Amino acid sequence: MSKLCIIRRSTAAFVTACALSLLVLPSTAGAAKRPTVNTSDGPVRGFVKSGVDTFLGVPFAAPPVGRLRWRPPQRPTPWHQPLNATTFGPPCPQVTTLGVFAGPTSIDEDCLYLNVFTTGGDRAGARSHARSRAHARSRGRARAGSKGMPVLVWIHGGGNVDGASADYDGSKLASGGSYGGQDTVVVTVNYRLGLLGFLAHPALDNEGHSFGNYGTMDIQAALRWVQRNIAAFGGDPDNVTLGGQSAGASETGANVISPQSAGLFDRAIFQSNFTSTYPPLSVGVNRGNGFAQAAGCDGSGASAATCLRNLSVQEILQLQGTANANGPYVTGPMVDGTIIPITPEQAWTTGKFNHMPIMGGNTHDERTFSSGITEYFSGPPQRPLSADDYTTSVNQAYSGNAGPGGTPPAYPPGTPDQVLGEYPLSNYPSPFLADDAAFTDPGACRGLHVSNLLAKSVPVYSYQFDYRHAPYYFPQMPGFDPLAAHTIDIQFLFPLWHGGQLGVSHPLNDAENNLSDELVSAWTNFAATGNPNGTGDAPWPRYIGASGPYFSENIPNSSAVTADQFAAQHHCDFWDSILVY
Repeated sequence: MSKLCIIRRSTAAFVTACALSLLVLPSTAGAAKRPTVNTSDGPVRGFVKSGVDTFLGVPFAAPPVGRLRWRPPQRPTPWHQPLNATTFGPPCPQVTTLGVFAGPTSIDEDCLYLNVFTTGGDRAGARSHARSRAHARSRGRARAGSKGMPVLVWIHGGGNVDGASADYDGSKLASGGSYGGQDTVVVTVNYRLGLLGFLAHPALDNEGHSFGNYGTMDIQAALRWVQRNIAAFGGDPDNVTLGGQSAGASETGANVISPQSAGLFDRAIFQSNFTSTYPPLSVGVNRGNGFAQAAGCDGSGASAATCLRNLSVQEILQLQGTANANGPYVTGPMVDGTIIPITPEQAWTTGKFNHMPIMGGNTHDERTFSSGITEYFSGPPQRPLSADDYTTSVNQAYSGNAGPGGTPPAYPPGTPDQVLGEYPLSNYPSPFLADDAAFTDPGACRGLHVSNLLAKSVPVYSYQFDYRHAPYYFPQMPGFDPLAAHTIDIQFLFPLWHGGQLGVSHPLNDAENNLSDELVSAWTNFAATGNPNGTGDAPWPRYIGASGPYFSENIPNSSAVTADQFAAQHHCDFWDSILVY
């Protein structure tokens, strides 16, 4: 199929490029040969690709439209005839693409769909414990006494404003790779984004339901769907791992903290990075009030709520942002007091979270993703980052002034001069590399800080993705080298991952495929046992307090490094004197 051809589903507004549709139903002799599973809402009929039963676009909640907009997700309306689960559901409404990370933009609120990839689905459509156990034993990969395969629920990234599950091919993770991994039932999910997913406003907050973090509630609804249904796909509902990358990692942290998620999953993966902060509800309300006023929906009563729910998606997205930036009203996950009752720092420090094994880390050069987006939108012609750009960015980002919507200052006065002194241009071959270090390091040090806190309560496995030569899905740009950029590691777990409609996928070479197999093994072993090694402490040692270690994922070899080595690499002595945890 052509990379430019388009699949349409549900409404004319939803489009997904064929580049995002590697899993479209292949030709088959008939529907009878396709796997069918009975869910609690109705039967779903998928297809088989490379030995993996695949079910796409399965509704896990009712469309959050009309009166259900800005309300907790509800169960979907049951159906009786088999649902043709062969194409992805629509992405949730979004306008900001982060370069080629996301897109196409969408205005379809009917977007709460998930996808299942499994080697153990019951093709007869009924649950069979015996079949699941026999299948797992035959591959030598089942937990003793388990009811099925481990389950990995994956949350896509995108700053909580964009992205979709449609580009995440879970088939390699489902089969465990070829390096001693575990067969795993993989579930990828959509969730409400931007102003539709995260909005606090008195007219909505006073209606008597949970409020603010609607996107987080969507993920909790997907986890409840997993509890009801995953056994029919060969999975063990008592062995569920929740993980995600970037915003997906942040959402994973929200659910580790949330009392509403207790008992819904058993392990957590933070891929770029350990959750460290959320804004307070006051910031969300301030921005929500600003949004409502800009939309012409003033007030705090029922009439204002009705006005907000009568807005078109286009009107909401127009106030949400543009292709390259968020507007002033976007908040993302916030400490609402119920869904997220306390800050991450309070949770990790006091131990008031859902205790479970945790695995997480960062890429060596997280910042280059952002600098690549800046250059992408700098043209035409595109221009590389200059010395003046670097100085301006430091002065803006590390200012002691309050941020948009009244966000408390994140850094004390004088921080920009300190950062420029710690990362002078004279120490780096280019402004690009100075910028990379000065903006990657604080996030890495926050991750180190959180690792130390979590390790006091639960098993922790920390890592850094250090391979700096992987293919990248952005176009080539002057003076730009992604190195080990934020998002570049996703393709090692989800084959040919390439962001949105405009991103370009590249096959991995042999050495990169070996690293991919190592990571798939680690991710699925962790899902199965809470240990990326499966058993034992090698090659990835458990993180023990301030000594570490971190696991360096690299080519030609991955290896452990001490926490002190990691801290020195990222100037953590400097950042620990500045960061507010």
